[in-house]
Formats: sequence, structure tokens, C-alpha cells
Amino acid sequence: MTLRVTLISPALSTALREARFGAGPLDVLDSAGLRQAEAVRDAHPVAEQRATADRVFASPSVRCRQTAEALGLVAEPLAELRTCAMGRWQGKRLDEVGAAEPEAVAAWLTDPAAAPHGGESLDALHGRIGRWLDALGTPGALKPLGTDARPGSARVLAVAEPDVVRALTVHAIGAPTRVFWRIDVRPLTVTELSGRDGRWNLRSGRPLQDPQGPQGPQGD
Repeated sequence: MTLRVTLISPALSTALREARFGAGPLDVLDSAGLRQAEAVRDAHPVAEQRATADRVFASPSVRCRQTAEALGLVAEPLAELRTCAMGRWQGKRLDEVGAAEPEAVAAWLTDPAAAPHGGESLDALHGRIGRWLDALGTPGALKPLGTDARPGSARVLAVAEPDVVRALTVHAIGAPTRVFWRIDVRPLTVTELSGRDGRWNLRSGRPLQDPQGPQGPQGD
């Protein structure tokens, strides 16, 4: 079966703007992020994906669920797409943790197997995300499909955490886990994976609205 997986990164939230670890229950979209998501609600890429997706998912964080709602998506929260568990660093800023625990942060940034915060390592995150992507192609994984499902194909749309998009990208192209830190996922951009039998093509970084337009999403 041919699969097309379209990933939308969330709009700006306070935690994303301040580079805080994780996505806690109070991590809501800030006013700028909400305006940007609402502004691109009917942009061509959003409307096209909304109309053709067989299943629509969202990472279970508040910011991803709010982004989905602002884009007019009825999304099913999916635990497999949760952000990396950051243990005791959850909700803290990168700069403050780096000042207090420089060796621990250095280990986390250089060793994919390290989890000095007591949560998930990058290896664990990649394993979880990779298993979800690989399982999409198994028979019955996406049942029930939409009423207009195309024979032999399926389309999945997900509003997913930036680290989840990074991990899916790395897994899809077969890159080593350490490449994770070299991928920049901007707010309200689209990453598309398409393929079959575990072989994926990648298209990443497309904004939800023409970047030449006055309401194009801005970076943090």
C-alpha cells in the first residue's frame, strides 16, 4: 500500500518561543501563534490535506490540539506522537538547565542513548516514532478509512510536535539518530513522507501559506 503522511508542526507557543523542554498541560498557543494558525486555515495546502486525508491525528499536547482546531481539523490525539519525555527537565528552559547541569546537557546533545533527565533518550524517541511509522503500512492499520479512500493507498495528516517531525524525518531517510539535531522544524510548516514497503521520499519545510504573502508564518 502506498502511504502519504503529511506532518504539520504546531504554531508558536510560549514554551516553543522560550525553548522550554517538553509540552506541559499549560503550554498553550500564544496570541501570535493562534493568529497565524487561524490566518492559514483555508490556505491551499491545509484545505487540500483536510479534504483528502483518510485519518487525522495530533500529538496529545495542548499546543498541537489547539493548532489542529485553529486549522479546522478534527484530529484524534495519538499517544504514539507525544513529545520526548524530559523527566525532571520538563518545562525548564534550555539555558537554565545548561547553566545548572552543563555536563548532563552536553551528554544529552552528543549521545543519543543518554537520558540524564530521567526521561526518554533520543534513541528511545526514535524507536517509538519509527515503530509507529512502520506500522502504518501493515494491513488494517488505518481502518476505517474515509469513504473516498483510494484503493491501495492511504493519506494520513498529523499535527505533530517538532521533535516528533524530526524523528520521523530521520527514520524515513535512514539517517543516524545524531542527525536529529541538524534538522530545523519551523512553526506551521509541512513535512511530507510518501512511499511504500518502508521506502520513503521526503519533502520538508513547506509553509502552510505562500511565504510571499503578508500573513505567512514567522519564525521564533
